[in-house]
Amino acid sequence: MIGLDTNILVRYLTQDDPLQSAKATEIIERRLTEEVPGFVSIVAMVETVWVLDRAYGLPAQKIAAAIERMLQTDVLLIENEQEVFTAMIALKQGEGSFSDSVIAALGARAGCSCTLTFDHKAARLHGFELP
Repeated sequence: MIGLDTNILVRYLTQDDPLQSAKATEIIERRLTEEVPGFVSIVAMVETVWVLDRAYGLPAQKIAAAIERMLQTDVLLIENEQEVFTAMIALKQGEGSFSDSVIAALGARAGCSCTLTFDHKAARLHGFELP
């Protein structure tokens, strides 16, 4: 298994830098295999979504589609895949931010009855409550 940093994922998804994007494509499409997959940590996934949103200004639907493609890629092993999937659905349906959805899903997985927040927007997501 080979770990993948956020910048590899962003370059692959955006194809915005001729040299780095080509290297990222080579890694993901040729170097990684099902036997030697690329590991995408939950932190790298959340950072990738943040970069696509904040730095590239991509709409939530396009970001959700990119996450979905990553989840379906046989050569990528996504940490907390079920929670990432849940957060991707929430993002796709406009229910809240990806990172807030991941926080709620990870809390639920850990057995939390709820996650307390002062964020009124996050509080609309299942699993969050205002104190």
